[in-house]
Amino acid sequence: MPPDALFDVPAPLPPVGQLLVLAGEYSRHNDSLDLTLDSRPPGPSTYAASAERLAADTTEAITAVGRLKLFDHSDLATALMRLQQVAYLSEAAARHDPPTARMLTAFAPEAVVDSAARIAAHMRRRRSAHAPAPDERLDAVQYAALREIALGHVVTTSSSGRAYPHSTGDRVLLGTLRDLQEHGFIDRSPRSAPAAFHGGPHQHRVRLTPAGATALATVITPPPASRDTPAAATVHAAPAAATTPSLSHPARARR
Repeated sequence: MPPDALFDVPAPLPPVGQLLVLAGEYSRHNDSLDLTLDSRPPGPSTYAASAERLAADTTEAITAVGRLKLFDHSDLATALMRLQQVAYLSEAAARHDPPTARMLTAFAPEAVVDSAARIAAHMRRRRSAHAPAPDERLDAVQYAALREIALGHVVTTSSSGRAYPHSTGDRVLLGTLRDLQEHGFIDRSPRSAPAAFHGGPHQHRVRLTPAGATALATVITPPPASRDTPAAATVHAAPAAATTPSLSHPARARR
């Protein structure tokens, strides 16, 4: 699938769910660029249009969060600043050579998921009317798996008719993936991720569906370490109405 073949985020999806889907689109973009770089040098239109659209989608997501009129907090300011950075880097990626472009969006999935988690936790902490009730179908194991999938950390491979999951962070079991798929929370994109080793077969990226993003949005929280990052300490609170950026032009290492 070409990197600019991105599916649209459904309009009814709430902003946190929208961000989780967007993180998956950044993973899709990075995977597509990886596969293209492995096979042949891509032409500018191959990845530039995708990067520009992702920048626009990120800016749209920032605007959607601003419309919620949330109470001001350093976590909210940090999340919006990180999203602005992601949008800026994605826009810049469209104007660079493929290796540099890939580097500029390398950590975008993680940054978007972390921002989504901060915003969701802030809404629950302030008992915002926009904070949905937790999806009771998710247990701790399923939550951890959905989070890993949102980060773009989960792939599967096939051998002798059997599927084998592989994850960068917390271990995700095949049985958990099957349960999540039965709920309609995830799907698998065949041969869309780079091979695990040179000359090996392409892997199958596991992705959140809009339903999975919506479910995860009800319970996602930042990991403890992310709440005390230097960025959080240096970002000062600003009025919520002023945190929606005005960007005329508006990052994940290969694993």
